[in-house]
Parts: sequence; C-alpha cells; structure tokens
Amino acid sequence: MPHINIKYFPVALSEQKQSELVAAVTQAVKSAFGCDEGVISIALEPVEKEAWNERVYVPEIVNRKDLLRKTPNY
Repeated sequence: MPHINIKYFPVALSEQKQSELVAAVTQAVKSAFGCDEGVISIALEPVEKEAWNERVYVPEIVNRKDLLRKTPNY
C-alpha cells in the first residue's frame, strides 16, 4: 500500500525518464501518506490510443469520477 498505475499513450520513455518519474511519484506518495518507500508500488502501463476510451476513459474517469481529484479537459 499504496499502488499507483500510470496509464499513458505509448511513447518512448528511456530508462532514465522512467526512473525519474518513478522517483518523483515515490517521493510525492511517501510525503502524502507518511509511509516508507518500500511499501509503494508503481506500474507504467502504455495504452494504445484506439483502446483509451474503452480501457481507461470510460471505466476509470467517467464511471469513477467521484474518485478523481484532477479531471482531464477532453
């Protein structure tokens, strides 16, 4: 606890960029929850643009809008 899953359109993320992203998210989560970084898990999940509405937008944004703390502008 906690687990973060970052879904995004496929882009080339170097190992360096992935490491920087994971480190920044880890620090933010650690600070917010006051937990040890050893209990944080982070997944990076590319989702094809054609599948975005079906796999992400409808089930996680539209159907769970009560959980969103930042909404997209699309």
